[in-house]
Amino acid sequence: MGATVGVMDVLRTPDERFENLPGYDFDPHYVEVDRVRIHYVDEGPRDADPVLLMHGEPSWSYLYRTMIPPIAAAGRRVLAPDLVGFGRSDKPTRREDYTYAGHLAWMTAWFQALELRHVTLFCQDWGGLLGLRMVAAMPERFDRVVVANTFLPTGNEPVSEAFDQWRTFSQTTEVFDIGRIINSATTTELTPQIIAAYDAPFPDETYKAGARQFPALVPTEPDAPGAADNRDAWQVLRTFSKPFLCAFSDGDPITRGANKFFERMVPGAKGQAHVTIDNGGHFLQEDQGPTLATVVNTFIDATPR
Repeated sequence: MGATVGVMDVLRTPDERFENLPGYDFDPHYVEVDRVRIHYVDEGPRDADPVLLMHGEPSWSYLYRTMIPPIAAAGRRVLAPDLVGFGRSDKPTRREDYTYAGHLAWMTAWFQALELRHVTLFCQDWGGLLGLRMVAAMPERFDRVVVANTFLPTGNEPVSEAFDQWRTFSQTTEVFDIGRIINSATTTELTPQIIAAYDAPFPDETYKAGARQFPALVPTEPDAPGAADNRDAWQVLRTFSKPFLCAFSDGDPITRGANKFFERMVPGAKGQAHVTIDNGGHFLQEDQGPTLATVVNTFIDATPR
């Protein structure tokens, strides 16, 4: 169904699309930002320090379904939002409605509406491009960070050949087959039911404007939108001395090597027990979710505030 939201036409995926998804029986929660509804999972004790799980492109919070229960079982509040255009969040229909700055504004407003503090961030893919900007803007709100298969590009370094190929594919393919895209970037063969769950938020191509646009928003040139702001964010991250852990997989051609850059540039990464997640593709949460949950829990236990 469509709804006029300011100058944007917005779609909202029918609730029945999210019924009986394998492994995903979390209650929905919503925050409205400028009349755009943002969905998030909120599990565990509400008064516990939060663990924020931020997804990327073209996934949604379903990606974290095997990480959420063990982190919550450790006594932590676990938050997994759906970015605007994904999951159960609203979906503007025009690609020009999606910008790097706009995504950041939506997620910052959501974060501030929940008044989150003492946060542990876990971010992958675009979850890092947004989450790390939020850390740089509000470092006092974050106690520690875990980065996995992500980066914060400034346009000064060449992107990987794998990313270049992905971006070209995303802009030229006639049908943006999200479930199959997720399956192609994992080391495990997903079942038809799980592939269908990744497709659930997108009844047809009109719901996929945000997913289509995301690869084009990565700053790959020094003067690209967001590049200068990312350079400013790096100035903060170069002084971020709180615990900072890399947990990249061994099988991601898109972000391979970015972990070493984080380890070298972020003071809080010095001396941490960085890990390589074996048998993980780009979507390592899908391949090794329980292992990653253990990494997060162990890291928090080892770095009390």
